[in-house]
Amino acid sequence: MMDLAWNILVGNGISFIAGIFLIVSYCVNDVKKAYKYQFLNAFVLAISSVFFFSWTGVTTLSIASARNAMVYKDNLTFNWTIFFLIISVVLGVVVNTMGFIGLLPVIAIVQITICNYALKSIKSIKISFIINSLIYIVYFLAILDFTSATAETITVAIGSLSLLRLIKR
Repeated sequence: MMDLAWNILVGNGISFIAGIFLIVSYCVNDVKKAYKYQFLNAFVLAISSVFFFSWTGVTTLSIASARNAMVYKDNLTFNWTIFFLIISVVLGVVVNTMGFIGLLPVIAIVQITICNYALKSIKSIKISFIINSLIYIVYFLAILDFTSATAETITVAIGSLSLLRLIKR
């Protein structure tokens, strides 16, 4: 079994890859491309969450990657949205071992799932990504995933600048 320091190092390394996908997702101005990179980000973060022993993260990020794949393929219906909301809350709460901090990924997935279904313009989607990142910054700092916290902070800045440019157009 690996020790905690090694897990944090490996988890942060994997999170670095996820962070690249996240940053790219904020930079593109095409909805489909944004969700493709959001899928890759969530999928890789689910893997890194194993190294942080964050079972809520593994669960919710796995669900998020499946949901993002459906959004990318334009298959996220109202019924699928309800399914993802229910399974996210139920499984997220069941596997939570971190108290309130462990609930942050559940809150984040509920917020973004509702936005995935309801929002269609790139401006509103970027705003929902920014709000989601703010929730995750707190969570990642709490689990010592400094790479993801940094990537989320950078993407909030990039996303905000990108949003301002879009608004000015």
